[in-house]
Amino acid sequence: MLKLLGWRIEGALPPLDKFVVIGAHHTSNWDFVLFLAAKFVLRLNARWFAKHSIFCWPFGALLQRWGGVPIRRDRQGNMVEQAVQQFREQRQFMLVISPEGTRSKVERWKMGFYHIARGAEVPVVLAALDYVQRRIVLGPPFTPSGDEAADLRQMLAFYREFPPKKPQYAFHGD
Repeated sequence: MLKLLGWRIEGALPPLDKFVVIGAHHTSNWDFVLFLAAKFVLRLNARWFAKHSIFCWPFGALLQRWGGVPIRRDRQGNMVEQAVQQFREQRQFMLVISPEGTRSKVERWKMGFYHIARGAEVPVVLAALDYVQRRIVLGPPFTPSGDEAADLRQMLAFYREFPPKKPQYAFHGD
């Protein structure tokens, strides 16, 4: 499917058993389609969070089989601790998260991915969509230092060179 759409994958995932992947910029429904296609091309056993409402009939069971985990954003719950627990319990675990948490313009990234990576003591792999050159770019693993502001600046610098589908919705940390 990626080839049919004219897309390619650049870079490689690290040879690690556990890590968090953040996919950005999330500005369009196509972002999900492209990252899901990459999951199948690379034959990844990756899990991903999405709002519960997309898991309704008739596609809910299929999305869960493809690695989806429904999230109720309207309820208080400790998703970070639940995700950290999954990392602890599984021999291999890859979690893909969109730091924006939505396709709309945001004023900041949701930092749950960061706290999950710190709590589970796993790196974060940066994955970007470049709509101009039609490529999915897998960056190097990034180990959070605990200085959230400095780490965020470093991660955002990686994403600046990759034009999203809707640039006006992209968060750049400005």
